Amino acid sequence: MYYIKMNCGEGMNELKLSKRLETVAGFIPKGAIFADIGSDHAYLPCYSVLQETAKGAIAGEITDGPYQSAKSQVEKCELSHKISVRKGDGLSVLKAEDPIDCITIAGMGGSLIKKILEEGKEKLSGVTRLILQPNIHAIYIREWLIDNGWELLEEDIIEEDEKIYEVLVAEKGEPKRPYDTFTFEAGLLLGPILAKEKSETFLSKWSGELSHLKSIIQQLEQAGHSYENSEKYQEIIKQIKLIEEVLKN
Repeated sequence: MYYIKMNCGEGMNELKLSKRLETVAGFIPKGAIFADIGSDHAYLPCYSVLQETAKGAIAGEITDGPYQSAKSQVEKCELSHKISVRKGDGLSVLKAEDPIDCITIAGMGGSLIKKILEEGKEKLSGVTRLILQPNIHAIYIREWLIDNGWELLEEDIIEEDEKIYEVLVAEKGEPKRPYDTFTFEAGLLLGPILAKEKSETFLSKWSGELSHLKSIIQQLEQAGHSYENSEKYQEIIKQIKLIEEVLKN
């Protein structure tokens, strides 16, 4: 865990910020007013405002428990004048008059993040940057970005507590521009920027995934039952080829 000393209420208080959230915070533009959807104690908004990276923030939560926790944290840090805590589903917490220019969504599955973006598309007209951290299935987010005119500007991959996380940063632009090194499908699955950089964490993740997929294929082949006609079998074979394409280049 990473720590930053903060003046939150009486005396000095330690606010814990995970490596995962610190990575997300690093992509928030200086002077931004951002919305953090699924804010989890509002740690990211409090951190970013107290660091003077962000001028203000909205912390959105869908259920009462996390909403109350976020509200309590903001009050504890005496930031209620800069951070608005709201209860609601996804981007529904945003109002037309909110001067939001950046949105962060972290700690969810890629399919849920895609759903939140799709259902709240009308709230994105004034937003210039999306910072998205899926726990799994980042491919769904990359597909959504392409379909909706968002260009993937940066990607990062980190390991924390024996789990690997990806962070995707997008702005309006040319959606397919980053996908120029490997086949388009390989870029979607592994990340076009990550695949170029091939960090140690990236290689560890996809080498492990490749071994896992090959073991599934071996089990299917041993089971017989015309496995070659199986849709699952064909999809896994396809993924293996895409991963090998990137790792061998």
